[in-house]
Amino acid sequence: MQIPRFYDRIIRFFNQCNFLPLLLIRLALAYGFLNPALMKLKDINSIAEWFGSIGIPAPLLNAWLATGTETLGVILLTLGLGSRLISIPLIITMIVAIVTVHGTNGFEAGENGYEIPLYYIIFLITILFYGSGQLSLDYLIRLKSQKNRHGNH
Repeated sequence: MQIPRFYDRIIRFFNQCNFLPLLLIRLALAYGFLNPALMKLKDINSIAEWFGSIGIPAPLLNAWLATGTETLGVILLTLGLGSRLISIPLIITMIVAIVTVHGTNGFEAGENGYEIPLYYIIFLITILFYGSGQLSLDYLIRLKSQKNRHGNH
């Protein structure tokens, strides 16, 4: 009889900590987008030239779009604010990265393959479907909104 009780305690513990996976996914993604965003901000013209050289149309505009999306992604994912919304352009950015840069290098991250962008897409889809989680501004805003709705009736 001790094993079922021990198992129940473990399950209760993990249920109480179920906010952690979404937080960790958000923070890992934010960190992952941070250096690419900073690199692009440092020299957007070089990024635009490189985009042009790999066939991306309107290279300066797209360099700014990618930079803005990644920078906003870092901020919003870290705060857990609008995470579902920012996930969509970040997914598109990762698909473009796979198609234009990583796809021809195979899967392996060590070979500059599409492994990491694919993992980012999977994580972003998780955020898109499940939201930011309990440790987020989205959650706090939703709580406040629900309290206001129920308090006004």
